[in-house]
Amino acid sequence: MSTNETVIWRANWLTFSLVVVVIAMLYLIFADGLSQMVNIWNTKEEYGHGYMIPFIIMFLIWQKKDVIEKLEFNGSWLGVIVCVVGLLFSIVGELASHYAAIQYAFVIVLFGLVLSMTGKKVFAIILVPLMMLFFMIPLPNFVFNTLSAKLQLVSSEIGVAVIRLFDISVYLEGNVIDLGVYKLQVVEACSGLNYLFPLMTLGFMTAYFFTGAFWKKVVLFLSTIPITILMNSLRIGVIGVMVEYWGIEMAEGFLHDFEGWAVFMSCIGILILEMWLLAKIGKDKLPLREAFGLDFPEDAPESAKVKIRRIPVPFVASMFFLAVAVTAALILPDRVEIIPERKQFAEFPLEINGWKGRALRLEKNVIDVLDLSDYTMSDYVGANEGDAVNFYSAYYESQRKGASIHSPKACIPGGGWEIKSITDHLIDGVTVSDKPLVVRRLLTQKGDIKQLVYYWFQQRGRVLSHEYLLKWYLFYDAVTMNRSDGALMRVVTTLQPGQDIKIADDRLHAFLVDVAPIITEYVPD
Repeated sequence: MSTNETVIWRANWLTFSLVVVVIAMLYLIFADGLSQMVNIWNTKEEYGHGYMIPFIIMFLIWQKKDVIEKLEFNGSWLGVIVCVVGLLFSIVGELASHYAAIQYAFVIVLFGLVLSMTGKKVFAIILVPLMMLFFMIPLPNFVFNTLSAKLQLVSSEIGVAVIRLFDISVYLEGNVIDLGVYKLQVVEACSGLNYLFPLMTLGFMTAYFFTGAFWKKVVLFLSTIPITILMNSLRIGVIGVMVEYWGIEMAEGFLHDFEGWAVFMSCIGILILEMWLLAKIGKDKLPLREAFGLDFPEDAPESAKVKIRRIPVPFVASMFFLAVAVTAALILPDRVEIIPERKQFAEFPLEINGWKGRALRLEKNVIDVLDLSDYTMSDYVGANEGDAVNFYSAYYESQRKGASIHSPKACIPGGGWEIKSITDHLIDGVTVSDKPLVVRRLLTQKGDIKQLVYYWFQQRGRVLSHEYLLKWYLFYDAVTMNRSDGALMRVVTTLQPGQDIKIADDRLHAFLVDVAPIITEYVPD
């Protein structure tokens, strides 16, 4: 017998049967998180590419078929550990009803299962394709909102610069482009994230196929970020120019959608051009056809000896832990979130110790974006005519299903206000929920107008002023208290020209002294 005889490993019916059982168990464990993920794919165009990712991964792994089928699956106990860690993470995610945590736990468990089945050698071969699983998971809402707000501002600024190249008079106020006759608002849908996420996925795949040096792969992938920002800004600028000359119809309907499609295709073209340029740089110069290593697996030789794959013991151990998790999911009762009773903001008084208020309403499109449960917004005037304060509170009875508080720090620049300073500030002598009131204090300016802003987050008896503490306690309280309700509290006053800022501080302090005692009636501890 020849010592060089090729051995090909094949899976039998038992292996395929166990894989089907594993898929069923994964569905039973992660059904809520996966359903939410698919729902976001359906409703947010930024994640519409999520459907394609599993098929892309299967293709990339199939490309390595000729290599993988020659290697025995020895399994790895490290995979069992990874699988257990993922399951524990999913338990925490379920207790908190935190969908992103459940979805990331799903990917971790998948990694563990594959590693416990294949072993380290085969896992290393398919690790990069498996990493694409992370591209199909929607970002947590607060990360998405922050990123979107920043990209809206950047895209607006560059877009206005493009408009001015055509000698058109234009004024930018936050993310609102004022052309005089028309005003264009760069909303969330125009932030560029609907290009960025699919283009980053495409860039990752392109870098994987690219056969050049590693640094070139990194450049190729990371370049998708500036490409997206610049091309989206160019799109906004071109729309502004077209609106100036041919009317507002250029920013609506089919033309608006077609422009978006054309920009994305242009981004892909730039990515291909960049790959061609990188292939020409350095010692390893290659034609584009060779640099883009899209190879197909070779057929196994007819003389190859076929062996049936064994089921590795670590994989059986991973299945055992999955079975335990399934049993727990089926036996344990669902946790019904506690939503405390409270007064509705419709009952919030418009007269408070000499302060007289006038109720204001948010526009429907703003309410849809904020996705809040209840809110109040009023302008109050004190005994002195100049003592004017705007009070706003947004209440969320649950922040588990994707709804989350929008921080003023992220939203204020979108209205054209520049944040001059931001500090923590103790409101002397004022307590809320029996705790000293510490607020986030912002001095903002738009043109010659200055405003002083105080805000804090009233959350289940906690008084928080920092966004990341807000997210931590939201997660912690969801697990320990089975609650995720809470509110944003914000007060704003305008400084008169030349007015000492201390007067504005005293004004807000006086207002909070009167308002603080009644807050917990509307935002329960």
